[in-house]
Amino acid sequence: MGNKSNNKGRSGKKKDGKITDAAQLARKVLNFLDNNYGQEFNAKQVIKKLEIRDSLTKGAVEPAMHKLAASGSISKSPRNYFSSIKEPGFIEGEVDYVNPRFGYVIPDAKYNLEEDIQVKEADMKNALDGDRVRVMVYPAKGRSGRSEGKVLEILERDRDEFVGRVEISPRFAFVVPDFKKMHHDIFVHKGDLGGAEHNQKVVVKMTEWREDDKNPTGKITRVLGKAGEHEVEIHSIMAEFGLPFEYPKEVEEEANAIPEEISIEEIKNRRDMRDIPTFTIDPADAKDFDDAISYRVLANGNLEIGVHIADVTHYVKPKTLLEKEAYHRATSVYLVDRTIPMLPERLSNGLCSLRPNEDKVTFSCVFEMDENADVLNHWIGRTVTHSDRRFAYEEAQECIDKQEGDFYKELTILNDLAKKIRKRRFDKGAVNFETVEVKFKLDEKGKPLGLMIKERKDIHKMIEEFMLLANRTVAEFVFNKNKGADTFVYRIHDHPDSERLETFANFAKKFGHEIEVGEGVRISKALNKLMDEISGKPEQNVLEQLAIRSMAKAKYTTEPKGHFGLAFKHYTHFTSPIRRYPDMMVHRLLQHYLDGGKTPDAETWEDKCLHSSEREKRAADSERASIKYKQVEFMALAEVKDYEGIVTGVTEWGVFVEITETKCEGMVRVTDMKDDYYEFDEKNMRLIGTRNKKMITLGEKVMVRVTNTDIDRRTIDLEFVNNDSESKRK
Repeated sequence: MGNKSNNKGRSGKKKDGKITDAAQLARKVLNFLDNNYGQEFNAKQVIKKLEIRDSLTKGAVEPAMHKLAASGSISKSPRNYFSSIKEPGFIEGEVDYVNPRFGYVIPDAKYNLEEDIQVKEADMKNALDGDRVRVMVYPAKGRSGRSEGKVLEILERDRDEFVGRVEISPRFAFVVPDFKKMHHDIFVHKGDLGGAEHNQKVVVKMTEWREDDKNPTGKITRVLGKAGEHEVEIHSIMAEFGLPFEYPKEVEEEANAIPEEISIEEIKNRRDMRDIPTFTIDPADAKDFDDAISYRVLANGNLEIGVHIADVTHYVKPKTLLEKEAYHRATSVYLVDRTIPMLPERLSNGLCSLRPNEDKVTFSCVFEMDENADVLNHWIGRTVTHSDRRFAYEEAQECIDKQEGDFYKELTILNDLAKKIRKRRFDKGAVNFETVEVKFKLDEKGKPLGLMIKERKDIHKMIEEFMLLANRTVAEFVFNKNKGADTFVYRIHDHPDSERLETFANFAKKFGHEIEVGEGVRISKALNKLMDEISGKPEQNVLEQLAIRSMAKAKYTTEPKGHFGLAFKHYTHFTSPIRRYPDMMVHRLLQHYLDGGKTPDAETWEDKCLHSSEREKRAADSERASIKYKQVEFMALAEVKDYEGIVTGVTEWGVFVEITETKCEGMVRVTDMKDDYYEFDEKNMRLIGTRNKKMITLGEKVMVRVTNTDIDRRTIDLEFVNNDSESKRK
């Protein structure tokens, strides 16, 4: 015979929910007080907070609290109120406001904490996403098993301006922000509407947010126009990310005052390479030509390859208005329909641009190579050059493919050299990240007529290899000059975190791909094998993006570390000074050392590196937002039909699906899945139907239909279409 059941589980609870284990009750009380540090509670309040309903357990609470107090585990006041005696921790960090109910505070690196601190909405103290805050971390972990805390102080607001749609009622108005992580509408007094009309897109500036107020108060500073119009939506994205709409008048005037002629004296101070065959290769619609390539055969039979870069710092001098504006912008931003340049057009498309049939001042890396692409010698310095031909990528590729046209022999030899350089780079451990890029064809009003996937051909890779070679050579030249002691701007990329790689490997496994990431495994080789396997498959875009996200973020710094992704010991950005401020920094420091100058203070340059990395992230985020806007608009205008897609993410609130045909991602919300009640299996990243046991997993091919598009939030709502046959069952 079996033993009689006492109707209790290991938790000390009866099946009716009564807590019969005194030790467990004491732990619950102690945990509750520790998680409410700084507050006092009597027994009745604790019973209510712990939702204890049975009379037996209710009666045990006060004795348990007195026992804890007697043992010194908690504090007791003369009024029979109890509180935690544990000391909380205090940290500073950045808010990640994931949803309206709670957010996380990401601790600063100096605390060396492995997990973020969860903060309930009621404990946010009006902090918003991106704000820097001071947090009290509770001594005990919360119900979720995570560290929890409370915001004590907002140290720095990340932003006080938001883009949104204004809703005007007879007595007051609100702006509903577009930003997904802004969970509060902003109240606007009727006198602060700035001429805005109901339902228009506006920019609103927060002016006040008292601690007891549910919503902040603001003032409309800019009316963008009618929601849904192309120009208005692009301006909304620009305003959302704080991108400039125009140049200050005085900056334009300073740019226009720069003389166009290159003086004879200036030419004398440079290496004159105008007679050497030189050309540029850029996108067909480009106007800012940063770089040119020259080619000739030397008397000894070796090849001379010149990488010539626009000498922007010849025109943009320190302490000028142009310099100040270039630093502030730090990068050109490429939105779906326009470029927001770092430099005024007079410089970016004129003086600095290496246009054909014009003499230009340049900063050059000149290589002497043999036919095996081995670099025998190199020279770095300021030059004057003359481009003989401007190629679009497609034109140059056609010259190679057809073996005819301008400079086709030179292009073919350069392409062969680049392939050898590229092979050696990958043999040394470089990672082959070939991301899928989407480009829209727009009409004159900005409406998307179609989309195309940008194809990377040999000519793109050729230019890339020579730019990488120049960047690496400049970095190694400065590092080797004084064993890394000289202050310089490096582009670094740390080795990937093992835990993040493990997570990515598990994700890829759900798509049927095995990746070895254990100790002793050459990560780059494993990743390159995966990239080859997924090429041309539906999951290619998803896994490429996730692989990049699992890597460390490349950044600018004065620390002479290596670049994991490129497998370079030292690397910098030298080749795009028209569109990147760090390249201007590199040019200045490089010339300083060529002139025999001493190393400057690193701290000033490190601050500029940090600023540049932050601006780079802003540019990437805004570019993604503009593409997402066009994707949403494209799907709103697209044919009503069923689309094949692939499950790219599973959460407790929905399933992300990337439509294979358009590369647009949308969500099927759990609340819209009416065929069953689905539960989220977090460990295996899947949803399981409680009745039909149908499973929706990562990597699964599905059929979906578009049900709604929201341009304000840049979201696409989907629904599943007859997926029973494809879905797996237990």
